[in-house]
Amino acid sequence: MQFSTSCSPFTPANTSVNQLMRQVLIALLPALGTMFWLFGYTVLLQLLLSSITALLAEALCLWLRKRPIKVHLFDLSALITAALLALAIPTIAPWWISVSGTLFAIIIAKQVYGGLGYNPFNPAMAGYVFLLISFPQQMTAWQSPFLFLPLSDSLQLIFSGHLVIDGLSSATILDHIKTQLSLGLSLTGIQSSALFGNIAGKGWELISLAYLLGGLWLLYRKVISWHIPVAVLSGLAIPTSIHYLLDTGSANSALFQLLSGASLCAAFFIATDPVSAATSNSGHLIYGILIGLLIYIIRTWGGYPDAIAFAVLLANLSAPAIDFYTHPKPLKQQL
Repeated sequence: MQFSTSCSPFTPANTSVNQLMRQVLIALLPALGTMFWLFGYTVLLQLLLSSITALLAEALCLWLRKRPIKVHLFDLSALITAALLALAIPTIAPWWISVSGTLFAIIIAKQVYGGLGYNPFNPAMAGYVFLLISFPQQMTAWQSPFLFLPLSDSLQLIFSGHLVIDGLSSATILDHIKTQLSLGLSLTGIQSSALFGNIAGKGWELISLAYLLGGLWLLYRKVISWHIPVAVLSGLAIPTSIHYLLDTGSANSALFQLLSGASLCAAFFIATDPVSAATSNSGHLIYGILIGLLIYIIRTWGGYPDAIAFAVLLANLSAPAIDFYTHPKPLKQQL
C-alpha cells in the first residue's frame, strides 16, 4: 500500500490552499477599507508595492529552485504575506521600506527554508522585525488618523518624501503612553491627549473592530478554529486585568489593550498561520496563550510597545516543543 505525504498547511478535504488564502484576503477587506477611510491612498500604495514585490520575489525564487512558478504563485500565500506586512507598516513609510521588508519576508523568511509549508517563522512578522530593527525612525512615524491624503499627495510623499502638511505624522497610542509614563506623567493625564478615542487610540479602535469582523468571517468559513484567537486574547487580557486592578495609575484596562495596536489582527490573522503555529488543539491553546502573555510582557516592560511581531516569532520558535509535548502518542508508545 502506498501512502501520500504532504507538509503543512494541512487543509480540509476538498479545500485547496488557494481557496483558504482567498478567504483570508476577503477577511482583510474590512481592515483595508477602514484604513483607506482613515488615511487615504497611502495604504493602497503600500499594499500595491508590497504585493508586486512579493510576486516578483516569489517567482524569481521558484525559477531559481526550478519549481513550477504558476502553481505556487496562484496559491496566494505570497499575497497574504504582502498584505499583512503592508497593513502593519506605517502608511507614510517611503517606498523602499515596503519593498525591502517584503523581499526579506519572501526570500529570507520563506523561500530560503523551502517555501510554503517549510518556513518555521511567520514571514510577514519576520519582515516587520527586520524593518523595525533596521529602520526604527521610519517604522515609528505613523500618519495621523482622519488625515485623508489624495492620490497625488500620497504618491509624492511615498516616492519623494517631500510633503509639508501640519500634523501629518504622530506616534501610535502605545508609543505615546510608554514615552509619557517614562517622563513620570500619570495615566490620567496622558489620557487627555488628542490621540485617545473612546477606549483606545482614535481611529485605531475602528481598525481593530474591522479585524475582529474579518476574524469572525474566518471562523464562520471554518478557515481557522477558535482555539488560537481565544487563547491569544485571553493570554493578553487576563494578566492585563490583574495588572490594572493592582495599579490603575500606570496600567490600562484589558479592553484598551485588546483594541490597541494589532492585538486583534494578531489573534485572528497572524497567530493562526498554520505553517508556523503549533498543530494540535491543545497545542493551539498553549501557543496562543504564550503569544498573548508575551505581548503583555513586552508591552509592559519591553522597548517595543506593540510587541506583536516579537511575541509571534518567539512563539514560532517554541512551536516544535509545544507539538512534542501535546501531540497524542501512538498506541504502541503508550503501552
